[in-house]
Amino acid sequence: MTATDNRLALSGVPGSPYTRKMLAVLRYRHIPYRLIMGSRDMPGLPQPKVGLLPTFYFPDGAGSLQAVTDSTPIIRRLEREHPERSVRPANPVLALIDAILEDYGDEWLTKAMFHYRWHYADDIARSAAVLPNWARGRMSDEALKAAGTVFAERQIPRLRYVGSNETTWDVIEASYMRFLDAMEAHLRDHAFLLGARPGAGDFGVFGQLTQLALFDPTPMAITAVRAPRVMAWTAALEDLTGLEPRDSDWFDPAALPATLTAILKEVGRVYVPLLLANAKAVRAGAEQVETVIDGKAWVQQPFPYQAKCLMWLREEYATLDTGARAEADAALAGTGCEALFA
Repeated sequence: MTATDNRLALSGVPGSPYTRKMLAVLRYRHIPYRLIMGSRDMPGLPQPKVGLLPTFYFPDGAGSLQAVTDSTPIIRRLEREHPERSVRPANPVLALIDAILEDYGDEWLTKAMFHYRWHYADDIARSAAVLPNWARGRMSDEALKAAGTVFAERQIPRLRYVGSNETTWDVIEASYMRFLDAMEAHLRDHAFLLGARPGAGDFGVFGQLTQLALFDPTPMAITAVRAPRVMAWTAALEDLTGLEPRDSDWFDPAALPATLTAILKEVGRVYVPLLLANAKAVRAGAEQVETVIDGKAWVQQPFPYQAKCLMWLREEYATLDTGARAEADAALAGTGCEALFA
């Protein structure tokens, strides 16, 4: 693999929601890519500073490859380098809403994904049996069983990092149910979150749903009964190479459908208060985030990355001119998301 190869190289596995997110983006955008399965050391490719999947290998100015992680900045980079079939609305107000939805998928729905996967016995068993195969490749039954045990023992204690604990379990699960109901209602009349073409927010939500709706047994069973359209949508979003988008496919941010507003209200109900409380805790150097979400106590470790997420959303809001800012305020009014920019 060299920096002159016209295919974009990345490493990842199907059990990673962010890998699935980015593969779907690449397919939809018709960007040639080469997937390297797994997270093992790969000769000739640099290692990222933080071992996250997917890892992209971008050529730098000197012709060498650099390992890059973090799906949201990568999507923005791809927008600059590949302008066709954009997943970012040209309208800056709709683009802000898209950024909020992508962040919600990446940073809140992942709590449900990680919680269900490593909290329930059936889900732990499936993950321990399947996930090591993607990361390590062929192995004996004995080696697979041992690898699965090690993998589960490493992941389960990490529940505290995403905020899944005895205090927050009910909040996470109730929020997932409400999201399914709101998304199911939206899909009755609309193909994607922001109209008839997918935005980055669709792919952020989709990534987590590849696990919640299509792999982990507990949330998959819930999704199949409660939100069959969501399950079907998730499977279909995997490959949108045949979709031909038009500029007119985006919603008018001044006339958002009630079903999208309902989804934004769920974002404002649970994710916005967490973002604000987490940022406050990070600024104060606190050892714990303590707040109230949906009328119930929420406790978790501070997460510096999510403080950056809030900063990035505020920076995008700050770039809006006076008219666009007023339109954004009107679109978000009453959803709870307006508190992000108060």
